[in-house]
Amino acid sequence: MLYIDRWKIILTAFICVLGVLYAAPNLFSKQTTEWMQAHFPSWLPHKTVNLGLDLQGGSHLLLQADTDSVLREKIEGMAEVVRSELRKQNIEFDAVAAQEKGLMVSLLRPSDDEQKAREILSSLNNDAQQDINDRGVIVYTLSDTALTKMRIQVINQSIEIVRRRVDETGTREPVIQRQGDERIVVQLPGIDDPQRIKALLGKTAKMTFHLLDLDATNSGVVSPGSRRLPLYEDPTKSIVIRKRIMVSGDMLTDAQPAFDDAGPVVSFRFDSVGSKRFCDVTRENVGRPFAIVLDDQVISAPVIRDAICGGSGQISGGFTVKEASDLALLLRAGALPAPLVVVEERTVGPTLGSDSVAAGKIAAVIAFALVFCFMLVTYGLFGLFANIALVFNLIFMFAILSLLGATMTLPGIAGIILTIGIAVDANVLIYERIREEIRQGRSVVPAVEKGYKLALGTIVDANLTTLIVALILFSFGSGPIKGFAVTMSVGILTSLFSSIMITRIIISAWLRRERPATLTL
Repeated sequence: MLYIDRWKIILTAFICVLGVLYAAPNLFSKQTTEWMQAHFPSWLPHKTVNLGLDLQGGSHLLLQADTDSVLREKIEGMAEVVRSELRKQNIEFDAVAAQEKGLMVSLLRPSDDEQKAREILSSLNNDAQQDINDRGVIVYTLSDTALTKMRIQVINQSIEIVRRRVDETGTREPVIQRQGDERIVVQLPGIDDPQRIKALLGKTAKMTFHLLDLDATNSGVVSPGSRRLPLYEDPTKSIVIRKRIMVSGDMLTDAQPAFDDAGPVVSFRFDSVGSKRFCDVTRENVGRPFAIVLDDQVISAPVIRDAICGGSGQISGGFTVKEASDLALLLRAGALPAPLVVVEERTVGPTLGSDSVAAGKIAAVIAFALVFCFMLVTYGLFGLFANIALVFNLIFMFAILSLLGATMTLPGIAGIILTIGIAVDANVLIYERIREEIRQGRSVVPAVEKGYKLALGTIVDANLTTLIVALILFSFGSGPIKGFAVTMSVGILTSLFSSIMITRIIISAWLRRERPATLTL
């Protein structure tokens, strides 16, 4: 007889029950699953397969990052560091100028100070070339590799900040990924009005704190160390601030909308370093105005009455409730390292998505029905056993995809339909091997045992090669290709289990009960 350990039977039955439980939430409506999540314990199965943009409808945005402006800022920052270090070491210089790919440092005493200046420049980035001409000008040029690393870093940081901002809005299962060297794809399932998302992503949200230049404000002459910026409430008016950043917004740990006597405000809190710096700056400048700048606009310029050493404060600027909420969201998520511009926008209506879901369901039902009938006609009762395993295979697939919180797309549905056909391959191989053994004169039980034993190697090899292809598609593909690869990979693994374990247990139980003398396949 086909012998299967009792623990294997119990484990298989337990897995089947778990599969049914974890796949079941997909049969309920969205409102029902949300109610279950709110009222049932979190450990109970409640997750469902999320519908992607092409099935649920929503918005597709393609964003272009202005990495060139970031590189210019970084190089300007390098120039400022070099100036400061040269002064500290008493190195006389005529100018430190930023260029497209680096710096030009003009020394007054190149014979005496060249080595020290080169050491300062080397500390900025090792992946750069330094040359000096007859006039004592050191040309510091960043390599293409260093510039590419900077651009990649900017894009990766931008993706992370975009993800935080989108997550803060409550959008479920957004797709945010890099495209090319300077673009980011953002897909927002269920969002049919992307205007607020575009507004949030379009703001750099770079907040800084500066002292006002009172001399320039009174005289109207802006010095090189200052700049004139418009007011947030009235862009036709402007004030002059000092360029030096006293406290940076990247030191914020939290920001929340709040209310005071003036209306909606944004309360914020610094980290330990920011709290100390904010305390020191306010203590040293009591009685002076202090400008809060966001994206080159002065939100507020209050006068410092006392030292603020609690690590927290408020921003008031005549905000509406929505503006205060959005500003707090932006500050919590962090500033974008590079400005983002929407270069492409598409909206997928829910009607098109529902049509795709309906077409996918019809295709899946037809595929399942044809495979079901083929197995019944070709293998009779054993074909029915294979069909039972096929049903459990689909249940396992949806259970695992739900557990992973996977997003279902049209290519994902194609992967499921393809898996329906692949799922019975193992049983076909086993049954054909059993036929051969019976033709060779073996009795029923030895033929079945031999069929499972000899077909197993072929089944594993065939599914392993398909799994390798699916993993390669997942590793190197993007978007829809990854969705197809995920469903394919999950389907291959579940079909191996259901085809081998479930059908074997069913056939073993049938043979023990019926003890047939002959077998018709």
